[in-house]
Amino acid sequence: MEVPEIVNQMHEEGLESLLIFQPENITYLSGYWPTSSSILLLKDDPVLLVPKLDRKEAEEISTITVEELKSLDKLKKELPANLGVEPSLNIATYQKLGDDFKIRVTDLLERSRIIKSDHEISNIQKATDIAEKSLLELEIRGAEEEVAAQLEYIMRINGSSKPAFDTIMASGYRSSFPHASTSSENIESPLVIDWGAVHNHYASDTSRTLIQTEREEEIFDIVLEAQTKAIKTIKPGVKASYIDKVARDIITEYGYGESFLHSTGHGVGLEVHEMPSLSSREDKKLEAGMVITVEPGIYLEGEFGVRVEDMVLVEKRSRVLNNMDSRLSF
Repeated sequence: MEVPEIVNQMHEEGLESLLIFQPENITYLSGYWPTSSSILLLKDDPVLLVPKLDRKEAEEISTITVEELKSLDKLKKELPANLGVEPSLNIATYQKLGDDFKIRVTDLLERSRIIKSDHEISNIQKATDIAEKSLLELEIRGAEEEVAAQLEYIMRINGSSKPAFDTIMASGYRSSFPHASTSSENIESPLVIDWGAVHNHYASDTSRTLIQTEREEEIFDIVLEAQTKAIKTIKPGVKASYIDKVARDIITEYGYGESFLHSTGHGVGLEVHEMPSLSSREDKKLEAGMVITVEPGIYLEGEFGVRVEDMVLVEKRSRVLNNMDSRLSF
């Protein structure tokens, strides 16, 4: 969405201006990712305020007028009384603004970011391609933490600016922890890998589970069936909660409903977790241009876990952005 459209929406919400601190929102509006504390004042003639040491670089990149940020106290003198702020604004900054303003919290930018432009989709696709290429080049042998570090290194070599998040490399019984941290233990079966790359500030998020035994394959097949049917259900107008229900109902039918411990997915973009959530509590309808994950899982306490996750673009029909096979072997 173009800045003038967002400004119009801001006015429709009764706000004269919006004070923006979150790096993702600054990048979304200006194209510039701040490397230190910066503020974007969204108004009819928006301005990006950056420290003196960042000004030259910001001026080269930003699509919004750049000025030097001197202090919040000085900026306060230029702000209108009717001021919008982001939900992520920290309490300390809120208190610094004091009682001089009629402050309202708005998720206007987070809502705007839900629908991706062709440029954003291209960046997400590239991040996904980098992540997949890197995993296929990875030698999966040794300690979990060593292999995770190697994967993040390969992603950097292949063009990722950083990992999208701390790579999950969890094997054996530790794969039953959905968000397990990597350990110094040697990898065993099964192995859950949850990883992502970043391209031009846009993230990818994918999970694969490598299996060996018949019991692991049995659980894997259930998870894959749930994911496949959920993806086929995705189209504009369908409630996000219904996608979750489709995946959850299949896993429940096989008797593992209580072992599906998280929501079915979430939006991805400048942040790894964005709106919407594919959960039972999310009644928002899907719209064309959303990029979401579909990641059902079964986690058997003390035994092992299985998760399969792909990135999906909402179109007339769902389009999976991943090209990698769901089934991988050691």
